[in-house]
Amino acid sequence: MNKLNIRIVATLLMVMLIFSSCDAIQNANNTQKGAVIGTTSGAILGGVLGNNIGNKKNSALGAVIGGVVGGVAGGVIGKQMDKQAQKIEEEIPGAEVTRVGEGIDIVFDETSGVYFETNKHDINAKSRENLNKLVGIFKEYPDTNIVVEGHTDSSGDDAYNLELSRKRANSVTSFLTSQGISSSRLTTYYHGETLPKYDNSTSEGRAKNRRVELGVVANEKMIEDAQQGQ
Repeated sequence: MNKLNIRIVATLLMVMLIFSSCDAIQNANNTQKGAVIGTTSGAILGGVLGNNIGNKKNSALGAVIGGVVGGVAGGVIGKQMDKQAQKIEEEIPGAEVTRVGEGIDIVFDETSGVYFETNKHDINAKSRENLNKLVGIFKEYPDTNIVVEGHTDSSGDDAYNLELSRKRANSVTSFLTSQGISSSRLTTYYHGETLPKYDNSTSEGRAKNRRVELGVVANEKMIEDAQQGQ
C-alpha cells in the first residue's frame, strides 16, 4: 500500500470513528450530516477523495465529495439536495440515488431507467423518457451543476471501451442540453473500464458496470445564497 492510500485509509478510519462515537450524528438525516461533515474531519475527507478518486481522474462521486462547503451553509445546501434526491427517486425508481455530503450521486445501469444496448451509444425511447423526467427536476433546481460520466465493463479492448464510454456520456450531455439544460451547468467525463463498481467476472457485475453516473453539486449561486442566509 503506497503512502497516498495509507493516508486515505487513515482519514476514512478517523471519520468513521467520529461518526460512530456521536449518537447525534448517527441519528442525523442527510441535511444534518451535511452540516456536521464540513465542521469536522469530513472536510479533510472531501479534499483527499475529491482529488484522488479514480486514480486522480475526475469523477462524478469525486466532484460531489470534493465540493463540500460545510458548516451551517452546508446544512442549508443539504436540505435542498435532500428534496431533489427524493424527487429523483420518486420520478425514476430504477435509478440508484445516493446523498453524499452536500451533493447527489446518481447511477443508471442496464437494470435501471437509462441504459444503452450492447456496443451502442444512442439513447433509446425508454431512456429518453426517463431523462426527460430528470430534465424537469434539473430545471426545478437550477442552482446546481451536473457531472456526467460514462463507464463500461472490462469486456473488449481498452481503447474501444474508453471511446464507447465517451460516446455514451456525450449522448446524455447532448440530450440534456437539447432539452434546455444550460451547457454551463454540465461537465462530461469518461473512464472506459477503469472505474468498476462491481465484479467484472460475473454477468450481473458487468451489466452494472456498463453505466452512466451523474453527480449533482451546488453552484456558486446556491453556495452564496446559503452563506448569506446563515
